[in-house]
Amino acid sequence: MRAIRRFTVRTVLPTELAALGELVHNLRWSWHPETMDLFAEVDADLWEQVGHDPVALLGAVTPTRLAELAADRRFLRRLADAADDLREYMISPRWHQTLSDGARAIAYFSPEFGIATALPQYSGGLGILAGDHLKTASDLGVPILAVGLLYRHGYFTQSLSPEGWQLEHYPSLDAGGLPLSLLKDTDGEPVKIRIGLPEGRVLHAQVWVAQVGRVPLLLLDSDVADNDNAARDITDRLYGGGTDHRLMQELLLGVGGVRAIRAYCRITDHAEPEVFHTNEGHAGFLGLERIRELTEARLSFDEALEAVRAGTVFTTHTPVPAGIDRFPVDMIERHFGGANAWPTVPVERILALGAERDPGRFNMAIMGMRLAQRVNGVSVLHGEVSREMFKDLWPGFDVADVPIGSITNGVHAPTWVGRELMELAGRELPSLLERARGWEGIQKISDADIWQIRGALRRRLVDGARVRLRRSWRERGASDAELGWIDDALDPEVLTIGFARRVPSYKRLTLMLRDPERLTELLLDPAKPVQIVIAGKAHPADEGGKKLIQQIVKFADQQSVRHRIVFLPDYDMALGQLMVQGCDVWLNNPLRPLEASGTSGMKSALNGGLNLSVRDGWWDEWYDGTNGWAIPTADGVTDPDRRDDLEAAALYDLIEHEVSDRFYDRPFDGLPRRWMEMVKHTLTSLGPKVLAGRMLRDYVVDLYGPAAASARSLSADSYAPAKAFAAWRVRVTQAWPGVRVEHVEASGVGDTPEVGASIELRATVVLGDLEAGDVLVEAAYGKVGPHDELTRPAYAKLVVQSVEDDGRAHFTGKVPLDHTGAFGYTVRVVPYHPLAATTAELGLIAVPEEPAGMTNGTLR
Repeated sequence: MRAIRRFTVRTVLPTELAALGELVHNLRWSWHPETMDLFAEVDADLWEQVGHDPVALLGAVTPTRLAELAADRRFLRRLADAADDLREYMISPRWHQTLSDGARAIAYFSPEFGIATALPQYSGGLGILAGDHLKTASDLGVPILAVGLLYRHGYFTQSLSPEGWQLEHYPSLDAGGLPLSLLKDTDGEPVKIRIGLPEGRVLHAQVWVAQVGRVPLLLLDSDVADNDNAARDITDRLYGGGTDHRLMQELLLGVGGVRAIRAYCRITDHAEPEVFHTNEGHAGFLGLERIRELTEARLSFDEALEAVRAGTVFTTHTPVPAGIDRFPVDMIERHFGGANAWPTVPVERILALGAERDPGRFNMAIMGMRLAQRVNGVSVLHGEVSREMFKDLWPGFDVADVPIGSITNGVHAPTWVGRELMELAGRELPSLLERARGWEGIQKISDADIWQIRGALRRRLVDGARVRLRRSWRERGASDAELGWIDDALDPEVLTIGFARRVPSYKRLTLMLRDPERLTELLLDPAKPVQIVIAGKAHPADEGGKKLIQQIVKFADQQSVRHRIVFLPDYDMALGQLMVQGCDVWLNNPLRPLEASGTSGMKSALNGGLNLSVRDGWWDEWYDGTNGWAIPTADGVTDPDRRDDLEAAALYDLIEHEVSDRFYDRPFDGLPRRWMEMVKHTLTSLGPKVLAGRMLRDYVVDLYGPAAASARSLSADSYAPAKAFAAWRVRVTQAWPGVRVEHVEASGVGDTPEVGASIELRATVVLGDLEAGDVLVEAAYGKVGPHDELTRPAYAKLVVQSVEDDGRAHFTGKVPLDHTGAFGYTVRVVPYHPLAATTAELGLIAVPEEPAGMTNGTLR
């Protein structure tokens, strides 16, 4: 029989052990080894059985053992020290507290968070990045208040059928058995968030709080008795269900998330957020809820829009249009119009925010960008791809001027770096992981010390892989009598390559199988053997991804190679930690440029692993030729099979002639000196760059700080600046069709212009109903291509000299001739307001209809 309801009965701790509950319910333990050591001391065997889950540990430990601990003075001293350390960590000033103008609070919205294996609320890179973001914010004292959803079945656990086909399982999660507490009002009643739905229905959600160090994470849960069955299932699983189900989740995350924040700040006296960070488009509806709040406080829609935009940051994570959430327009109309409409937020204005080329679709990423004054991608290359992808939102602007920047992702070292390496760094280079300087000191650490640790981490991976491999084969129907070979599967002395990630087709899980005979030769080379550890999940609806997994599994099942290549099911944070710590080489071979950033290779690099990767995402900007290997890409080859063949052949050659040769080159004392040279250079060159501390400082300085300043500026004096800015935007937008560049002339050029000289430009601009102060007139100049296009132009401001009664204005300025060869210039006019973040913010531009004056020439 099956239980009709599942719940967790929590342990009542003796008074002497009360601090143990405090430690368990702050997820700082997940990146604090000393606290985990304390949990292990509660019951070492039980700690291993529960998979290092402290909540499960306290739920399973016997009262007798708790009584013993309550009487153990040594344990109580350690417990008191750990509790004191946590309390000091929670209140001590940190980096953000040294800033004079930092944001008072930042709301960070994400559909998933990878904090710890014990809180399975993530599917892949987006969630892991979000988790690292919160942990780093805690370490740096950045006042983030995070919002997500609590999925009662998480994402899914993965197993394999006897035929190697991915099988999905959705275990029920009881919030009472997770490191969470229910948000309750001052009267002790659970806080309930309510959202109106079509047909008079109401969606109710309670709020669970996960304490991630100093950062509260609010998780909304629709599985409450107030809801009907359909509403209760809204938060059933991550990325499950159809389009309507997905829309309901995103409404709850965005609209409900803002309401949860308001309730949390009221109850706890937490500072109200000045900045709202939308991590991908899933939470985009948060902007609409904030507009509703402000319009009900007597601002117009346009005024509220400007106030909301000023304090909003939007991060896009996808480099392909297919990765963006898009909903039918009639579905949006049903949820925001008719009887369910918000009186002060017209549904027509909402639809305009998400409008795209397809008039029948509502685009969440486009809405996110229109609701945010600051937008970024997650690597330099991804920023370039995103500007190209979304350039139609800013017609007339060069792609380089599209206002989408980039902040390259980073990883939280205490979560991902092996403990032995952390302790070595702590002894030899104290506080190294907290700063960007001093990494050259790694060169002073002996090769032997690092190599010894690398061997220990590789052995730990091999041991853990064998345990998981045996479990998988048993689940597939094998008997113990058939599995003796697993005792020798993998070898802790062999070059180990790791490949672990989600399994969409563009990541090319099976590229390594393009030539199975060549791969087999590499695996079984008697002098330079290679072993490969693989993990990854395909989305439950992705049949193509499941077929890729099956192809890998069938190859790895072969008796001749199964001791050298393994697929480990159920990729999660625990397995990810084993792999990035234990693998010598991290393999990544996506179709360029479809990897937005990627972070697994960063984690491997911090553990002394070397990257073997296509130059995509973060590797494109930080590969320097000697800190790993770049797999050559067959750019321009349109036949996908031909491209895969070429790139797979290049991969095999690199492994055979570069990677293996260097790993096994040990001429003197048994140490691979040339390999260690690359490892140390990797740590020195990449270490300070790949840290999430660098990433978060970039967010604070480049985005959060400016957004907070803009939000304060527009909300001052009862939002008077927001009202003025909105009125200016409306006026300029309406008048812009009357703006044009009428004439441009140059003087001082001569017949033979020479580099170092300058030319004087005079532009006549028709302003129509605008004033000279409403616009910025610039000369764009630089090298020109074969079709007179300016490549990477520079800009020089032209200043107004006179304005005639008919609205014509004359602007002048100098253009330096700072390039030899083909040179050109033009003039552009864009709106200007001191509260605008970029010159492209309004998406309006005027340029000469025909080239005027000298548009190009050759400099000597």
